[in-house]
Amino acid sequence: MTLANAGIAERTRRRVDRRLMPFIFLLFLVSYLDRVNVGSAALQMSRELGFTDTVFGFGGGIFFLGYILLEVPGGILAELWSARKWIARILLTWGVISSLTGFVQTAQQFYWIRFTLGVAEAGFVPAILVYFSHWYRPEDRGKAIAIFFTAIPASQVIGGPLASLLLRIHWLGLSGWRWLLILEGIPALILGVVTLYYLTERPEDARWLPADERDWLVGELAKDRARPRGHDSIARALVNPKVLLLCAILFLGLNANDGVSLWLPQMVQRVSHYDVSTVSLIAS
Repeated sequence: MTLANAGIAERTRRRVDRRLMPFIFLLFLVSYLDRVNVGSAALQMSRELGFTDTVFGFGGGIFFLGYILLEVPGGILAELWSARKWIARILLTWGVISSLTGFVQTAQQFYWIRFTLGVAEAGFVPAILVYFSHWYRPEDRGKAIAIFFTAIPASQVIGGPLASLLLRIHWLGLSGWRWLLILEGIPALILGVVTLYYLTERPEDARWLPADERDWLVGELAKDRARPRGHDSIARALVNPKVLLLCAILFLGLNANDGVSLWLPQMVQRVSHYDVSTVSLIAS
């Protein structure tokens, strides 16, 4: 790479990072808040609605059944249709459903709303990864994805203090856990609308990039797409030993992480007998 090309590559990467990464990081942070806030809500919800640990555990886990059904199709649709519009649709849908969770009264309603929330959120991460492929070269994509996934621990650090505040309120006859779920769904609705106007579909459409940087990035991504590649069927990919190994690693990691996210607030409460706000802070 010539010095001139190295200079334009660095300038372009920095400009794209500054434009896209903070916003996409925020989207994932809100996604995880809406996914795991039920763990803090359960400090009051289970007692108020008479939910047993079995009811709460099943409702917490059924969320991911929707993910299993629509995660892969969602990623394909993002590539074939529009990653930007698909991300916006996901945000709007899950924002509505997340807020509606604050109005459940029975175990059956809890099961259905959690399952539907999983369906609504399914495809978000694949759509973001598709979107990254439209903006980052393969050698730059790993860093972007790593920054993106740091939103998971960030959401858990932020979620606890936020939950500790919201669990204290009691407005219009509704308990704090209901307001926690209702209010934390609103940012997704707002960001869904903002996504349509803020995110640019592809570099070719980016008026915020100088012409030389835009041309360089479009050319580099075109070279990557032009490289010959072999394509296996979905069936062969699913039995590929490397894919299965990565699936096992992710399964074990998420099993531990999601188990802690859902149950830690209640575990802390039972061993400490602190109030719900203090428990949320400790869990965070």
